[in-house]
Amino acid sequence: MLKEHLEFFPKDLSSGWETPPGYPEGIQQKILAGSLDEEKNKGSRTRLLRFQPGAFTTEPFEHHYWEEVFQVSGSLEVGGTTFGPLTYACRPPHTPHGPFASKDGCLLLEIHYFEPLK
Repeated sequence: MLKEHLEFFPKDLSSGWETPPGYPEGIQQKILAGSLDEEKNKGSRTRLLRFQPGAFTTEPFEHHYWEEVFQVSGSLEVGGTTFGPLTYACRPPHTPHGPFASKDGCLLLEIHYFEPLK
């Protein structure tokens, strides 16, 4: 099973945030479901990723899993273009992306998974 069965329930967005490995301070994640084992190329996770106002990365990211990103709120600058809420990206494995910056902060919903999804 890729993820546990979860029904609608409230999520506390005031706690449980952590800085993901390799990310600068000011960028935090909250795992909603699942887990990703990058060493065994297994799993799937859904997370919220938030940028505090002024947070940025300095290097592009590249990973070996699929990534889908839905921007819920705020603004996110990618490669000189600023994106607003209700925008979406779907990236295959090994696709360089970033660096990222958020002048006003933003909230992203991300889904990460390895192929094949069965």
